[in-house]
Formats: sequence, C-alpha cells, structure tokens
Amino acid sequence: MRDLTQGSIPKHILSMSLPTMSGLMLQGLYDIVDMIWIGHISYQAVAAITIFASIFWIFEVLNEIIGMSSVSLISQSYGAGDMKRTAVAAEQTITCKFLIASLAAILLCIFLKPMLHLFTDDQLVTEYAKDYGYLRAATIPIFFSSFSVNTIFRCTGDAKTPMFLLIGSAVINIILDPILMFDSIPGTSLPGAGLGMFGAALATVLANMVALGIGMLLLLCGKSGVRISPKGLFRLVPVMDKKLLTIGLPSGFEMLFRNTANTVFIKMVGVYGTAAVALIGVGLRIYSFIFMPIMGIVMGSGTIAGQNLGANQIDRSRATAWYSSLIGSLLTAVLITLVLLRPQVVLGWFLTDLDEIRQGVGMLSIVLPSLIIAAFSLGWSSVFSGSGYTMPFLISSFVAKWVVMIPYSAVVVYRFHASLTYVWISFVLSEIAEMIILGRFFHKGAWKYRRV
Repeated sequence: MRDLTQGSIPKHILSMSLPTMSGLMLQGLYDIVDMIWIGHISYQAVAAITIFASIFWIFEVLNEIIGMSSVSLISQSYGAGDMKRTAVAAEQTITCKFLIASLAAILLCIFLKPMLHLFTDDQLVTEYAKDYGYLRAATIPIFFSSFSVNTIFRCTGDAKTPMFLLIGSAVINIILDPILMFDSIPGTSLPGAGLGMFGAALATVLANMVALGIGMLLLLCGKSGVRISPKGLFRLVPVMDKKLLTIGLPSGFEMLFRNTANTVFIKMVGVYGTAAVALIGVGLRIYSFIFMPIMGIVMGSGTIAGQNLGANQIDRSRATAWYSSLIGSLLTAVLITLVLLRPQVVLGWFLTDLDEIRQGVGMLSIVLPSLIIAAFSLGWSSVFSGSGYTMPFLISSFVAKWVVMIPYSAVVVYRFHASLTYVWISFVLSEIAEMIILGRFFHKGAWKYRRV
C-alpha cells in the first residue's frame, strides 16, 4: 500500500503505472499471440473473433459502470484514511460486479446467435464465433470479477500485485492456446487437444480463473492495503451499492456509446468483405496493444488523483493530470514509431496475402497516430475517474463516436463508396473531437469539488 498524497507526482505516476503497464502490455501481447494462432486456422476465424469481440464489449458496459464507481470510492476512502469504508467499498465492488456480470452472461448467451447474423452471412464465420463465444459469454462473471480484484489493489496504492496477476494470466493463456487449439502443438510432434476456437476460449477462461483465485485469496488474507471478509461478500449495503451503480452510470453510457459505435463501424467495414473485417480485427489488436500503456498511466493517475482529492489536495490532482498527459503521449509516440518503422513485418505475423498487408500498412499509418491524441486527452481524464465526475466521459464519447465517427464513415461507405483509406480517417477525427471536449471539462474544473 502507498500514500500518494505526498512526494514527487511524476515518480508516483511511474511507480503506479509501470507495473500496470507491464501487466496490460503482456495481456496485449497475449491478444496478439492469440490472433496469430487463430490466423493459423483461417482468415474467417480472425473475422469471427473480430465480430464476437465487438458484440462482447457492448455487454462489458455493465462492468464499466461499477468499475468506474469503485475507483473513486475506494481511492478516496483510502486517501481519507477511512479503512472501514475502504473495505466495505472493496467488498461491495466484488459482490455487485459478480451479480451484474451474471445478468450480462445470460443476456449474451441468449442474443449471441441473432447478433452474429447481423454482421455476416458467412456460415463458417458464425460457427467459429459460436464455438468461441458461448464459453466466453457463460464465464463473464469470472472476467468481470478479475477486473475488480485488480482495481482494489491499485486503488490502495499496490500496482505490483495486479501486474503479477495480469502477467501470470497472460503467460498461462499463451502456453495453453496451442495446446488446446490444435491436434498437434505447432513446431513440435506433441499431441494437442484439437479443440479449435473452443480451445482458444477455454485457455482464456482458465487463465482468468487462476488469476481471480489468487487475487481473492490475497484480499481475504489481508495481503494488501485492505482486507475483505467472506461475510462482507455475501451481503448488500444499499447506501454503498447505490453509489456503485450511479457514480459510474455516465461512464457506462459512455462505453455503451463507444462500443455500439465500434460495432456499427465494423458492420460498415463488412461492406468491403470478410477479408476487410479480418484486416480491421488485426488492426484493432495492434491498436489495443499500443493503447495498453495509455490505460496503465490513466489507471495509475486516476488512483493518485483520487487519493489527493480525498485529502483535499486539488493542485496535486491537477498536476497529476498534466503529467499523465505528457508522459502518456510521449510514450505512445515512441511505440507507434517503432511499429511504423517495419509495419509489413508486424502485419506479416497475422496475414499472408500481400495485398492485405499493403492495405494494412495504409491502415496503421492513419489509425495509430490518432493514439497520441487519445493519450493526451485521457491524461486529463484521470481527474474525472479519481473524483467520480464521469459526465465528461459520456458527452465526449457520444460526440466523438455518434456525431463525428459514425456519420462520417456512413457517408464515406454508403454515399461515396470510397476506399478503406478514407474510412480509417474517422479514427483521427473522432480522437480530435474527444480531446476538445475532455479538455474543456478539465479546464472548467467542476471535478475539483466532487467527492463520493
């Protein structure tokens, strides 16, 4: 556990962010390796994963609502020195997250098949997606709960434990993927389980179960800044639960707008064929990998801002946001430069068709630089998550996605029938719009006076 209300802010950001970044980047590396293995099956399998992911993240909105609320509740309680309230907030976060995840699992299992058919008529793609998707849908409570455990550690100043949990989960995933997916383990003569897409999903579920089990054991044993009790996990605290469901509600709607927009966007890309869907799937995996350091910095900075607001140190919270923006954008620029130096090599890990690789180079050269803009604006937003002032996320996401990105893409695709190059420009336009809105909310300063 760590008191973040004193000492060097840049040092705190690095100490809180680097472990989280390391864990998230290894998770992102797993996503890339996972896509590479799936690419060994066929490009239809890659398209299936892309479509399922766009559907899955709509339901992940329910995780975001409680997740965003928990950051402000736990970090501010801890920053104020109220350990009893910190423990209750942690317990209720896990309990509420599990209950709402069970609802998400039921809904996704019911609606998965009809939603898949909204994207594609390719029977092979839908079969691959169902083989992978039903198991992932049924085990959403495990996935959501593992997020909560990591949040609790991070909000009490412990960034290393979530890092080890994320790294361990990713390593288990990477090892199990080829064993469970193929009849024989690639590169060896050893037999595999031959479960195909179901094997890829099973590897992810097993890895999440291990990480969740270890994390829960550490929390129950008090090996962190807070100790939860089994009894506290089996009761509801209405006052706290109301805060968990309402503080993050704007953030939940924000993610709903964002994820449904991404789903509609992939649907529009589908106009160009299954190969185009596979291409954007690969692009989004690379995009997500570079986005992981941004998320690590924002998560760490949100905890710092929350603790300082809990201690009524507003200037330190503001400085945290600025340092987060600068550090995040510089690091992102370095990573993007490394990828764009040899984009053909990176794309060649996933794709074999030279024409697809050529199109992918054009995609990456437009889409990836938009992340520098995202890194800067999300650095400002660390004070919103730390204070529980989540309305800026809602407004910025709605405008960026539904006023800018989707209308622009629809005109490009359906009115002008333009090439995919013009579709990729929507990423840049969207990030510019979001930066303008988040910057305005940051400078107006309403977040300074919010407490939970």
